[in-house]
Amino acid sequence: MTSSHGDGEQRAQMATLGGGCFWCLEAVYELVDGVTGVVSGYAGGHVANPTYEQVCAGTTGHAEVTQVSFDPEIVSYRHLLDIFFTIHDPTTLNRQGYDVGTQYRSVIFCHDDTQRAQAEETIRSLTDQKLYQSPIVTQVETLPAFYPAENYHQQYFRNNPGMSYCQVVIEPKVAKYREKYLTNLKA
Repeated sequence: MTSSHGDGEQRAQMATLGGGCFWCLEAVYELVDGVTGVVSGYAGGHVANPTYEQVCAGTTGHAEVTQVSFDPEIVSYRHLLDIFFTIHDPTTLNRQGYDVGTQYRSVIFCHDDTQRAQAEETIRSLTDQKLYQSPIVTQVETLPAFYPAENYHQQYFRNNPGMSYCQVVIEPKVAKYREKYLTNLKA
């Protein structure tokens, strides 16, 4: 999860999160100060190098995910999880809005035991706070493999702001993030 430069300095860590359509998560995480890269892709299934069409068919076991590279000196993994639970509904099983199927499940793919502990603690804390009317159904799993999505899915919101899906579904999530986390926006 972490690598070091020769001088002992840490490089980016990784977080892999699924909360519905990967375009939505990607658009928000690109705005977060300390995030050094965001890649939309697939994880959690049994098919190597799946295509978008295969994942949409719901037969691969993969979820649409966003893999986030981040500098832990600027933004913590816990803060990335807080954002994650703000920008999607973690109480709907295999569904986000009109997107239905296991490929849209709420899932945190952990890169190590520390991430697993933080993910489980975050879910416990949110449950104890009773922030949601329904139980949180977010799965916490070890990341088996990550497959980047096709190029046309990368930076989708940035490249297609006029598309109706971007305006109706993604823009409100971006606006919600900006409103709640104004101090954590990239300059």
